[in-house]
Amino acid sequence: MEIWINPACSKCRSALTLLDAEGADYTVRRYLEDVPSEDEIRGVLERLGLEPWDITRTGEADAKELGLKEWPRDAGSRDRWITALAEHPKLIQRPIITADDGTAVVGRTDEAVRDALSR
Repeated sequence: MEIWINPACSKCRSALTLLDAEGADYTVRRYLEDVPSEDEIRGVLERLGLEPWDITRTGEADAKELGLKEWPRDAGSRDRWITALAEHPKLIQRPIITADDGTAVVGRTDEAVRDALSR
């Protein structure tokens, strides 16, 4: 499995601690340094079963600057949201864990991290 993290994020650190405690085999991706491409974001969204606005941190300064709260949340606007996430990776919700079975979870709780471990 792979986990997208921001090392400054307490939820990311908690997820890593739990993965280590469970002896999980995983790869860390510091997504602010190793920025996911638009195609990678599309793939993760498919694995999550979510839309780009579902994993967007709309409280971030970049989101306010872009006016994301005003953007339409519809199929016609999907690519615009994905481009914004690729160009401003701070907007991506974290941590995201891609499970071995091809699914993914946003691991903001211990339960979500354990869910990824069980897949």
